[in-house]
Amino acid sequence: MSVRRTTLAVVAVGALLLAGCAGVDNGPTGDTMDPAPERAPTSPTDPGPTGEADNQAPAPPAHLDFTSTTVDGGSFDGHELLGQPVVLWFWAPWCGICAGQAPDVRALAEDYAGAVSVVGVAGLDDSVEAMRGFIDRHGLQEVTHLADPDGAVWRLYEVTAQSTFVILDESGAVVERGITRTAELPHRLDLLVG
Repeated sequence: MSVRRTTLAVVAVGALLLAGCAGVDNGPTGDTMDPAPERAPTSPTDPGPTGEADNQAPAPPAHLDFTSTTVDGGSFDGHELLGQPVVLWFWAPWCGICAGQAPDVRALAEDYAGAVSVVGVAGLDDSVEAMRGFIDRHGLQEVTHLADPDGAVWRLYEVTAQSTFVILDESGAVVERGITRTAELPHRLDLLVG
């Protein structure tokens, strides 16, 4: 009898797990994608889904409400990410994959200069010196890098592993999260900058 109950319990838990995953869109690369934004208001008197009329700018997303320190010691306000698309690159100084992607990130920053911001978010390491060493070794001095040793920015963007990319649109909304291959980035950015 207890074997039957255990088997039923395992089947029930498995069904719940499958049901919880059913709504996730894992694209061909296994990246998860956020759903499309809610509809916009159709006229100045038609409030959108939040009840705001067209003449009021929506509040910036909550994940922009942070301040950080750059690896160079400057200050950085998350609201600086507004105004144009942004690629956030979450990396760690000891990450071999990150080192391999560094030339592509540098090229991306150069190719999209003025149209897309590329911001590195260094974490998973307490040593800012190790972060600076990584930047110097891989010629990434032209890219802004945040020092995030405690993972505060990583948590805001729900990033749990290096090397991960998150793309924001000009309003700061997350349009893609979980990209792990740099070869996918130009196509996705071209869709944003048109």
